[in-house]
Parts: sequence; structure tokens; C-alpha cells
Amino acid sequence: MNALAVATGEQGLEFFAFDASYVEKLRAGDAHIEGHFVNYFSELIRLKLRSRLNSKEAIEDVRQETFMRVLTLLREEGGLRQPDRLGPFVNSVCNHVLFEHYRSQKRTEATIDDEVEATIAGREPSALSLLEAKDTERVVRQILNQLPERDRRLLQLLLEERNKDEVCAEFGITREYLRVLLHRAKQSFKSCYTSRLGAS
Repeated sequence: MNALAVATGEQGLEFFAFDASYVEKLRAGDAHIEGHFVNYFSELIRLKLRSRLNSKEAIEDVRQETFMRVLTLLREEGGLRQPDRLGPFVNSVCNHVLFEHYRSQKRTEATIDDEVEATIAGREPSALSLLEAKDTERVVRQILNQLPERDRRLLQLLLEERNKDEVCAEFGITREYLRVLLHRAKQSFKSCYTSRLGAS
């Protein structure tokens, strides 16, 4: 007997046995079977991803990429040798896509952090040249002007390379709390900066 895959529907648990005929029709692009396949696994994938990803867009991206890869792999020679293992196969592909998504996010965040740090701090020669470029300087000023007053003042003091003890005295805070406030200010700047990058 074929292994049963499980999906959650309005009536509770629904079981479906995948067999060679089902997988063959899926490989052939049968519209009815493809529709069933997508409907069947969509909710399972969403349930799996809800606790792992924090946005609907990310969940949908991973879900759609999973389906695209599964269908592509199925159509390759030797793509799935055991049709009754279609459920675990989809789950395995989803895990790979999710892992790639995590790695991609970390790379993107690291790149953005580097750009923000270079743009704000201006300690590297490349950052200085960026700040010297009129267009970049204009964008940085516009973003700073959008920030809450405290964040803007902190980042301007950072740009001026003011002594941190002086900054602490001016704001009446400790060095430890200054680190927290600077982190928040950089996050605010980063959020505006990435929105601007996305818009451009």
C-alpha cells in the first residue's frame, strides 16, 4: 500500500495516497493534477513556514520557489524514483529553499549594514568619497531629516566624530545606553535607506 500524505482541510485531516500514475500526470503537466498538487501542499507548506519566516511575502516566495523546483526536478530523468515518497520529497525541497532564503537574507543584511555603517560613519576612504558625492550627500541629508529628532542628533554627532563621553554628557546618558540609542538610530536610518534604495 502506498504511503499516505496528510493535508489539513476544513473537514479536518485529509489523506491522499500518491502513486506512479499521479506523479506521471504531474510530470506530463496535467492541469487538473497540478492544481490538486498545489492546493494539497500549499497549506502544509504555509503551516511549516509560518513559524520560520516573519512575512507573508517571504512565505509566498519560498512556497512558489518550492513548487517550481519540485515540478522541474520531477521532469528530470530519475527525479523521483519512489512516487509514494512525493510528500517527503516536497518537504526536502522546501527545506533547501528555506535554507537558501536564510543565507540570502543574511548576505543582504550584512551588505546593507556595511553600506549604512560606511555612509554614516565615514571612516573608510570609500565612505568619504561617497559622502563627498553631492547626490549621495543629498540623499543622506534627506534621510536624516526624516528621522526622529534624537536619532538625527545622534547620527549627526557620529558624523562629526564627536567624543562619546561628550555625547553622553550632552544627552545625560551612560556609554552603555548610548550604544543602545546609536543602534536604534542606525536601524531607523537603515530602514529609510533601504526604502530609498528599493524606490530607486
